[in-house]
Amino acid sequence: MDVKGRVIAIASGKGGVGKTVLSIGLAHALAEAGGTPLLIDADLGLANVDVQLGLPAAADLSDVMAGRIALPQAGFAHPAGFRVLPGRSGSGGMAAMGDAGLAAMAALLAEARLQHSHILLDMGGGVAPVQRRLVTMADTVLIIATEEPTSLTDAYAVLKLLRADRAGADARLVANLAGADGGQHVWRTLDTAARNFLGQGVRLAGAVRRDARVPDAIRHQAPLLTRHPNCRAAEDIRALVAQFTLATAA
Repeated sequence: MDVKGRVIAIASGKGGVGKTVLSIGLAHALAEAGGTPLLIDADLGLANVDVQLGLPAAADLSDVMAGRIALPQAGFAHPAGFRVLPGRSGSGGMAAMGDAGLAAMAALLAEARLQHSHILLDMGGGVAPVQRRLVTMADTVLIIATEEPTSLTDAYAVLKLLRADRAGADARLVANLAGADGGQHVWRTLDTAARNFLGQGVRLAGAVRRDARVPDAIRHQAPLLTRHPNCRAAEDIRALVAQFTLATAA
C-alpha cells in the first residue's frame, strides 16, 4: 500500500524568525520518531538550508523540477535520518516561476508523498505571489512568529492571505524565541486579530523557547538536535513533532 506523506509548510511574513533552524529541527525530530522526512528548501531566492547544515553543492530543487535528475537521486541523505533537497540561492528564475514551474512543483510534491512520511517546505519570508501559491499546496502551514511587533504584523498578513487563497486551510502558529509565558502573548495577539478581522482564530501548535544553544548550532553548521539534543529548544521541537508522527498523519 502506498504511503501518502504529509506536506508541512514552515512560513512567516519576515525573515530572521528562525524558520530554517526550526525546519531542520522538525525534520530531525520526525526522523527520530520513525518517519522518513524530506526537507525541501523552498526559499526560492535565498536558499540556505545546505549552508546551515554545512553540506556541499549538489543537484537541487531546480534540477529536479527541470527533469535533469530524479528526486531520489537529488540532494542528500543526512546522517540524522532525513533527506535534504537544497534550493538555489540567488536564482531569479525560481523566485519568479510561472504556471509551468508551479505545476512542476506540484508534481514533485505528489511524487515525494509516495516516498516520504513528511515533506517539509522551508519557505522564504514574505508574501510574494509564488510563495502564496506554494503554501496552498501544503496540508498544514506552520506560521512562525516572535514577540516582535513587526513579526506579529507579518504573521497576520500570511494568515490573512492564506485564508483568502484557500479557505479552511490548516494553519497553526508556532511562537519562536518564546519567553517564560510559553508563547501565550504571541498567540493571544494573533488569535485576537484573526477572530476580530478574519472571523476565525488560529490554533497554537506550540512554542520554542529562546535558547543560547541555537546560535551555537548555527555557527557550527550542525542540527540543533545533534549538537544539543537535550536543550530546551530541542525539547520544544520534539513536542511540536508529536502532532505529526506517523500514527497521526492523515
